[in-house]
Order: sequence, then C-alpha cells, then structure tokens
Amino acid sequence: MSSFQNLPQVKVVPDFQTLVETPFKGNTNALCWERTLDGDFEEIVHQLVLEDDITEVSVKMLTSLKLTEKGNRAREIILQDLQLLTDFGAQPSFNLLKKYERDEELDFISTDVYSYHVDRSPIASDTFLCTYFGAASDILPNHQAQQSIFIPEVQERLKALYNGPGEGFEDFLKENFFDLHYEALPNAEPINLGNGHLWRLAIDQPFSEVLPCVHRAPQENGNYRLLLIC
Repeated sequence: MSSFQNLPQVKVVPDFQTLVETPFKGNTNALCWERTLDGDFEEIVHQLVLEDDITEVSVKMLTSLKLTEKGNRAREIILQDLQLLTDFGAQPSFNLLKKYERDEELDFISTDVYSYHVDRSPIASDTFLCTYFGAASDILPNHQAQQSIFIPEVQERLKALYNGPGEGFEDFLKENFFDLHYEALPNAEPINLGNGHLWRLAIDQPFSEVLPCVHRAPQENGNYRLLLIC
C-alpha cells in the first residue's frame, strides 16, 4: 500500500500525465507520482564535482559521466524527468546540493527554506520537486501550521522593525517575504516526501483554488542531495 494513500492533503497518481493534469481541490494541495526507482543515484553524487553549496548540473555534465549499469539507469531516469517537465513547459533545475544559505539576520523569525514556508508566483504555476538521493523535504497539513506573522510576539517585533505608517505594514511583510513563513503547531505531524517520488505542490498564486502547500527543506547534516526542482 502507498505510504501517502490515506493522507487527505496528498493525492497519489500513477503517471506524469495524471500528475500535471489533476486539479488541486478541497484539502488536497500536494500530488505525488509515487515511484520506486531502480538505479544507483549515489554513484552520480560521487562523480559530480560540487562547485558551490548548490551546483546546477547541466544535461551535458550529466551525460559526460562514466557510469556503471546501475548508475546509467539512474541517469536515464533523471534525464527522462527533465525532458517530461521541459516538454510540459516547466523549467526544471537539477542540482547537487550540500546546503542552502541560512538567514540569520533576525532572531525572532526564520525566513530561509529550512523554515516552513509556501512558494508564491504572480502567474498560474506549481512547484515540482524530486529528491533522488539524500534527505528529502517535509510538508505540513495547513491546519497544523500557523503563519509566523500572526504570532503576537513576532508581529510586535516586525512592527518595530517596520516603524512606518500602519497602511504600509502589509506591503512591508510581502516585500520582505515574511508572510510566506510558518511555524508548526504543537503535535504537528510533518509528512516526509521521500526519495524518488515526483511531487507537485500548490503555491500561492492568483488562480489557485486551494491553500498553498506548507513545506521545508531538510537538514542535510553534511550529506549531499540530488534534487530536481522547478
């Protein structure tokens, strides 16, 4: 049985076409093409050269690797996913990732991707992601999360930081992306997205009929990740 089948927030789909064609509705704001992938993705990690904390791996870089049969199967899966998303009209990025940049400027609100957050776009779009190797992201049911800007002590300190006319405060929150971040409520139960599954997450965009999916990047703890995202 699928490990995501009984989660009201998640709908499991059988293939890529269903993944991109199924509308979000009701409480469902995460779609999962659940897969068990056959291939050695760790071999690809070991052969790639990390140029920075996040290295975008081009198709040329990927195809130039000298791989074993299992490594080659993993590469074929990645290339196929990139092609499927590109043909769909998305702009996928395939990354070898050591860590994201931390935002340590403010001590009362976290605004990096390690905190729970939602994505936003001015146009109709969604977030697609797949972790082939390494720690995977978490999502959180919306009723188990609270928007950080509505936590009284956080809001008080944001108002002090803003220090301007009241009618501009909401714009200040959006311009600095404070309104995108969330805190997990007590007893919240995060859902780990696992390895190999291709996910489509609802975001904050003008035409969405559902709440955006609250998610966060995992702690890598010095380990590398292979991540496709767009």
